[in-house]
Amino acid sequence: MIAVLGLVAGVVVGLLVRPEVPAVVEPYLPIAVVAALDAVFGGLRAMLDGIFVDKVFVVSFLSNVVVAALIVFLGDKLGVGSQLSTGVVVVLGIRIFSNAAAIRRHVFRA
Repeated sequence: MIAVLGLVAGVVVGLLVRPEVPAVVEPYLPIAVVAALDAVFGGLRAMLDGIFVDKVFVVSFLSNVVVAALIVFLGDKLGVGSQLSTGVVVVLGIRIFSNAAAIRRHVFRA
């Protein structure tokens, strides 16, 4: 319950304050959000399967974001940032939809 209240409070504060993202971080933010969503969907799937471990979730969440950001950073340094960004989004998108399908099957027993 505390996590939900914190999430709601964070969204409200974010909408009211409208923080500005530094230009240095802008290329990495969408990838970080997609990586975080992958961890959240994976955590939800693990919770429904009864195998959720909070430490594993936190490590997965942080490592997904860091690895995705490093891949995009490497792509920027090599001059192929958009191609590697697309690759990261495709891979994480496939994982998100796979987890979403498993969640749907679990919830609707289908």
